[in-house]
Amino acid sequence: MLNNSFSKLIGLVILSVSIFACKTPNLVQKTVNKTVPQTYANSADTAKKELITWKEYFTDLYLIDLIDSALVKNQELNIILQEIAISHNEVRVRKGEYLPFINLQAGADLEKVGRYTRQGANDANTDIKRGRKMPDPLSNLMLAANAQWEIDIWHKLRNAKAAAVDRYLASIEGKNFMVTNLIAEIANAYYELLALDNQREILKQNIEIQSNALEIVRLQKQAAKVTELAVRRFEAEVLSTRSLQFEIDQQIIETENWINFLIGRFPAPVPRDPNSFNDLTTESLIAGIPAQLLENRPDIKQAELELTAADLDVKSAKANFYPSLDISAAIGLEAFKPEFLVRTPESMLYALAGDLVGPLINRNAIKAAYYSANAKQLQAIYSYEKTVLSAYIEVVNQQSMLLNLKQSYDLKLQEVEALKASITISNDLFSSARADYMEVLLTQRDALEARFELVETKMKQMHAKVDIYQALGGGWK
Repeated sequence: MLNNSFSKLIGLVILSVSIFACKTPNLVQKTVNKTVPQTYANSADTAKKELITWKEYFTDLYLIDLIDSALVKNQELNIILQEIAISHNEVRVRKGEYLPFINLQAGADLEKVGRYTRQGANDANTDIKRGRKMPDPLSNLMLAANAQWEIDIWHKLRNAKAAAVDRYLASIEGKNFMVTNLIAEIANAYYELLALDNQREILKQNIEIQSNALEIVRLQKQAAKVTELAVRRFEAEVLSTRSLQFEIDQQIIETENWINFLIGRFPAPVPRDPNSFNDLTTESLIAGIPAQLLENRPDIKQAELELTAADLDVKSAKANFYPSLDISAAIGLEAFKPEFLVRTPESMLYALAGDLVGPLINRNAIKAAYYSANAKQLQAIYSYEKTVLSAYIEVVNQQSMLLNLKQSYDLKLQEVEALKASITISNDLFSSARADYMEVLLTQRDALEARFELVETKMKQMHAKVDIYQALGGGWK
């Protein structure tokens, strides 16, 4: 009898499919483009190259210690770790939705009905044993197990669970992308700090040179070789250079505190060796082939997983147009007195029911959810393509940046050496009254600016070195 009923239920499901399957709205279709160029622009490299770890790439021990601390204590990174835990719990929720829900239910109630009601009159005249009438008031005790189960015929629930899994994996890739960015931020700030230290040392050396020149001008004034104007101009130049020291000191404090913030600690001195700045190498990192970006860049892998999840969301939303089959069952014991509760089979209760529900009229809400899922899928496709394009352009830009900065640094170094020599020459000419004091001042000013620019160019080189490693997807493994 039960098998016959179940067969009829299956027949109804098949009939429902034939009625509703042809009524699914049409969607905008787009195929994702996953192709990338064979090589990078201005690069002849066609072989895959393994990306080295960040500890091999950044060899400064002080920098390594800072990055290690940040990977443990950075608050933003720890927030993302909690988001990963939330995504994992969402997977567990989705997994439970297509499994049976079984609940244990226990209850007790007491009922007193009016004597002159239909139920009251019947209860008063009903014997449960010879010479014994129904209790009044009447209690009821019940202990039962209830089960509910939505049969996932169209894989709606399984697709929702698979989408949650993909989003969980995407959140992990998001964390990896955050790690890459965090390492790059700390490295860039650290190199900026070394550059500021060197600029401060350059200022000290320049102040000493200018102070010596000021003393010479004062002696020459006493000898009536120059006027008070020359003395004042030299004094002003020394004071201007000294004031720059405080600007550099403020920048150092702010840069140190930015590093402290990234590693999750209150302001403290950042250990470093300023003398190592000029010895830093900026050799070009071998980029490999663009196809490796799809493997190494966490943001690309995250976008791809989000794309897969969006596709599953569309399938799950489509299943809402089809009938859903819900099965409910219960088994337990029920009696109006405790001693009767354990008497079986008289006190036993059981129930089995199946519901087949499908949308027929006014499916606007389902259509809206379906169209929204489709729109989000298209968004995910465009987002993936945009991420790949952006990653490719970043690598090309940083490769070009490294090359151009190297040439600029070499020329700037020659400029600095020439201006260093010109300072000595201008001082000698001024002492022998063969050069004007303004020539001396301008020469000193040009030399200071050139040395500052040399340090800034070196800093930009180090930033480019960091950025190309980041652009290739390094740092998170």
